[in-house]
Amino acid sequence: MSISKKNALYLVTAIFLGIIVGLIISTNFDLILNSIASDEDESKIEHQIASDAQEDDEALSNSYENSENVESSIKGLMELEKAYINVSKSAKPWVVTITSEKYIKYRQFDPFDFFGDFFGRRGRERNEEKERTYVQQGLGSGVIVSADGYILTNNHVVQEADEIRVITMDKKEYEAELIGKDDKTDVAVVKIKDKNLPFAKLGNSDKIQVGQLVLAIGNPFSQELQLTVTNGIISAKGRSGIGTGTFYQDFIQTTAAINPGNSGGALVNLKGELIGINTAIMSRSGGFNGIGFAIPSNMAKHVMEMLISNGYVVRGYLGVIPQALTDEMAQALDFEDAHGALIATVADGTPADKAGLKEEDIIVAIDGKRVEDVTEFRWKIAEYQPGSKVKLKIFRNGKFITIPVKLDKHPDDQPEKEIAKKESNKLGITVGNLTRERARKYGYEDEEGVLVTDVEGKSHAYRNGIREGDLITAINRQRIENIRDYKKIINKVKANDILLIRLKKRIGDTVSTMYVSIRVPE
Repeated sequence: MSISKKNALYLVTAIFLGIIVGLIISTNFDLILNSIASDEDESKIEHQIASDAQEDDEALSNSYENSENVESSIKGLMELEKAYINVSKSAKPWVVTITSEKYIKYRQFDPFDFFGDFFGRRGRERNEEKERTYVQQGLGSGVIVSADGYILTNNHVVQEADEIRVITMDKKEYEAELIGKDDKTDVAVVKIKDKNLPFAKLGNSDKIQVGQLVLAIGNPFSQELQLTVTNGIISAKGRSGIGTGTFYQDFIQTTAAINPGNSGGALVNLKGELIGINTAIMSRSGGFNGIGFAIPSNMAKHVMEMLISNGYVVRGYLGVIPQALTDEMAQALDFEDAHGALIATVADGTPADKAGLKEEDIIVAIDGKRVEDVTEFRWKIAEYQPGSKVKLKIFRNGKFITIPVKLDKHPDDQPEKEIAKKESNKLGITVGNLTRERARKYGYEDEEGVLVTDVEGKSHAYRNGIREGDLITAINRQRIENIRDYKKIINKVKANDILLIRLKKRIGDTVSTMYVSIRVPE
């Protein structure tokens, strides 16, 4: 079939018009869809903007809260820092450095001694010339506990010292007197002559808590590190069996750094109260490893008061050998609560024996106060004065009974100060080591001996011309270099013995030698 040109033209025109209409319809439809989509997106955007604004508000609010928390935390740290600073400032003036000197004699070997008197010298003369003195120096710390100069420290800091010196925070240096020492608790007391000194306030060590913040103050390693302050916590209470060699152990354990030289220094709480005397560390290297020990202030105070009043410590004595009570031992003895001290031995003739205590008795309380363990039992008995009457609560054969006991004096307690006083009274004089300060004062820089520090007015020594400031260099032809030499001789003399004393006397600008004879009074 053939299509005319005219019809073909109509057909092409119709097709073209159809395409145009279709494009128009299609375009309008897309515009409508785009318009709808645009409205929805706008709504979503507005919602997102609102949501973001809310989140920003919340973030800002949280930021303010966090800022307040940070400020609060910083404020808390600043308060703690302030407490450390205040305690350090208040405590430092009453913590001191203690130096000690011990004189050790030795004989220097001389190969020419083999030739004896070939050189015209007798043996005794040679020995005197070859004898030398070695000075052993020690360093420790101490705590001033009274305005007139009493100082608490450790026994091992001063126990064998011939000369003790104290240096305060303001660099003043004092010669110190040993008032008394106690090796069973490692407590000692020395004294310096001064007035209105700053001194520590003693806290109640029975009320301390594990976890409590503390500061340790002392002189680790050298005088150049005087008054070093370290901080830590109380790690434990009532520690014993740590190998210090002391019999009565009830140590405070602390993480505050303690090193050699800190011995005798202060352990204080954040109130600035003295709660312990630093005494030992547990270490494989010799330095601090996070485990230090201090004598509780209550124990130190108890011993100190006796040393000041008597010069020695007297303790209550029961006369038993106690041992720790384990859970299995308690079960074997039908004792439900494993606390107290098990009596292993009762010594004959002792207060315990006289009162009727027996082996296998368990002491659970003293005067109504519970006894936790054998360490506490030892110390509680020791705190009583000899002659005290105490009531012991005992568990025996399934029953609790109360036994009254009158305590005696511990046989190991010796009145060292009274003995020393009697020794000096044998001659009516008091002597002291010739320290550098005394040597300068009296002009004895090149001399050796003991200095007369006091003479009783009616004594034989005074009547025979011995005066304060004289230097005793020999007694009965035995050389005197220090207190130890002097005591060895005086300890052996008896009433009516005659002593020939060689003296150095300072007369004007010269030092003269003279001899004095004294008959020892009855």
